[in-house]
Amino acid sequence: MPQVLEFKLPDLGEGLTEAQIVRWLVEVGDVVAIDQPVVEVETAKAMVEVPCPYGGVVTARFGEEGTELPVGAPLLTVAVGTVEPSGSQTLTGAGSGSGSGAAAVADPEPSGSGNVLVGYGTGAPPVRRRRVRPEGLSAPTASAAAPTAALPAEAAVAARAADDVRGPVAVVSPLVRKLARQHDLDLRQLAGSGPDGLILRADVESAIRSVAPAPVAAPAVTPGASPAGTAGPSARAAGERIPLRGVRGAVADKLARSRREIPDATCWVDADATELMAARAAMNGAGGPSAGPKVSVLALLARICTAALARYPELNSTVDMEAREIVRLPDVHLGFAAQTERGLVVPVVRDAQARNAESIGAEIARLTEAARTGTLKPAELTGGTFTLNNYGVFGVDGSTPIINHPEAAMLGVGRIVPKPWVHEGELAVRRVVQLSLTFDHRVCDGGAAGGFLRYVADCVEQPALLLRTL
Repeated sequence: MPQVLEFKLPDLGEGLTEAQIVRWLVEVGDVVAIDQPVVEVETAKAMVEVPCPYGGVVTARFGEEGTELPVGAPLLTVAVGTVEPSGSQTLTGAGSGSGSGAAAVADPEPSGSGNVLVGYGTGAPPVRRRRVRPEGLSAPTASAAAPTAALPAEAAVAARAADDVRGPVAVVSPLVRKLARQHDLDLRQLAGSGPDGLILRADVESAIRSVAPAPVAAPAVTPGASPAGTAGPSARAAGERIPLRGVRGAVADKLARSRREIPDATCWVDADATELMAARAAMNGAGGPSAGPKVSVLALLARICTAALARYPELNSTVDMEAREIVRLPDVHLGFAAQTERGLVVPVVRDAQARNAESIGAEIARLTEAARTGTLKPAELTGGTFTLNNYGVFGVDGSTPIINHPEAAMLGVGRIVPKPWVHEGELAVRRVVQLSLTFDHRVCDGGAAGGFLRYVADCVEQPALLLRTL
């Protein structure tokens, strides 16, 4: 008979702990090949097609489209190969309580996946393992749950105790375990609402609310006073609650961490961008042999940033607090903020220091299009060393950017608008932009930060200065 293998949501890398099912690519009963994509999921960083490391017939799917699953939760099961007569597929059979930790299940004849999926490898499918029983509960008997019946307030718990002894708690996410520990909750007393009884964060949060002190029905309340037990739940019920998940959750975590860990400071300067805009118009208006792809303002500013970082390398660095060292990075991987329907993302232009404005512009255009369609790979959203934030597209002049942790600096660019400006001793209408630099004060002092920003402003005002570094 075929062997049924369970494919769990793999670790998609970069610290991701969960993903949302966007679209199933296979149905129950479909035949799948090794490494065939079976589901499209959305992580906090990108949309990803997940390949299955097994080949065979899909026998079950876990989770509807829109369901959020933690890493390690079952995605689907696949019937593949054959099982030796002595093998067993039972995970919690009543007669197998004290056997070895790994039940002998024959490997199917086809070889395993060629994809590297964390937890699956590239060889044959892994041997199925029996669940290891907690110590002292070697036999799944009802008498093992008898002591729990002594607590009248937990009668429902005692009724489920026979199920509890069958194996470990059905929790995959470390965050769920941590939340339960913080509120002194016994996870064995919870019934999970996820696939196969998996305990989700929502289950723990619901249990926390259920054990909160009940409101005291006082006959009268002094005006202005609020009973301690009534303020929380009533206040929470009053407004709309929007889960912090996906891109929004990832942005919230990263920005909060930046504010906690980085002692940042901001300096800013106004610059006359008239000459820069004229230079761009000349580049894009050239015909004949010198014609080429259009160059954006963002690409020119990015090229200016790479030239400035070559002069002030301390701003292309990160801080290793465990070693108490500043790590200056040899390559500039330039991130740029892009607003999409899914939220704010920061794609990264690799090795920007080795590119000219045309090459940077082409890569920015490619990454921006991928961001809009939700097809950015996780590797294209990580590893940045410096970020350029063009918030001028929102019609604002200035801002104090929050550093993209663990980077050391971010350059913000406001809108370029006509303003009165003293030019060559006379008042004139010029195209002016405000530039702001937020930097980690641990990596440098104000002199280096001010020097960097001044050099950027000088290049904006006199683009010919860039000829020195071409």
